[in-house]
Amino acid sequence: MTPFWGEVVGTMLLIIFGGGVCAAVNLKKSLAYQSGWIVIAFGWGFAVAIAAYATGGISGAHLNPALTIGLALEGSFPWADVPMYIVGQMLGALIGATIVFLHYLPHWKATDDPGAKLGVFSTGPAIPHTFANVLSEVIGTFVLVLGILAIGANKFADGVNPLIVGFLIVAIGLSLGGTTGYAINPARDLGPRIAHAILPIPGKGPSNWKYAWVPVVGPILGGAFGGVFYNAAFKANVTPAFWIVSVILIVVLLGLYVSTKNQTNAVNESM
Repeated sequence: MTPFWGEVVGTMLLIIFGGGVCAAVNLKKSLAYQSGWIVIAFGWGFAVAIAAYATGGISGAHLNPALTIGLALEGSFPWADVPMYIVGQMLGALIGATIVFLHYLPHWKATDDPGAKLGVFSTGPAIPHTFANVLSEVIGTFVLVLGILAIGANKFADGVNPLIVGFLIVAIGLSLGGTTGYAINPARDLGPRIAHAILPIPGKGPSNWKYAWVPVVGPILGGAFGGVFYNAAFKANVTPAFWIVSVILIVVLLGLYVSTKNQTNAVNESM
């Protein structure tokens, strides 16, 4: 198996297990219906671990464009392979979401809430607030990339690393995931969101494309900063990329803060 197909299969497994646990909790008539956030957080953590065990030796099991970009900026992954990995991740996410749809086939019609159906495929904010939502995704993905790089710098018994990364995902979900559903992965959100838009899901409602850019831009910014920050803080290697990414991150966040504040003031003045 080539690294490209490793990313396809790994990301497919990630979404089968991760999207599957969201379906189990969200869809009526599922025996796990309404079993809660802790079930979802552990489901996603084990999803990452199993996918990493399956394809880590083939592609490194990035499974996430934000991680791929972060590793490229950190210097441990070649830029020439970044586009191939991202295409593989998107394809795998789309296939995985389709498999989840098929697995829970009779449950879509039994579930009335379109939002619950969308929640199987993609994330959404607990409180819609553009600046805060992007910042949450930036922080979550920064912690993800920094954590993975830090875990990789430690020596564990053979085969333990993917499990430790899985628990990192659980920790992010429990501690930071309650604001936006912690996409922390553009492929994890965008691929299944596309699947939601094109699959014949009974009573599915809109795919919330207005929000779709947040779990793409936020994780990319957070992952990029995680990679350059690790170089600067842990390796004492402050590269030009550190300053470029830092400036871009600050400018984007300041722009979103001002824009969101202006929107809030306009709404308040109209009331």
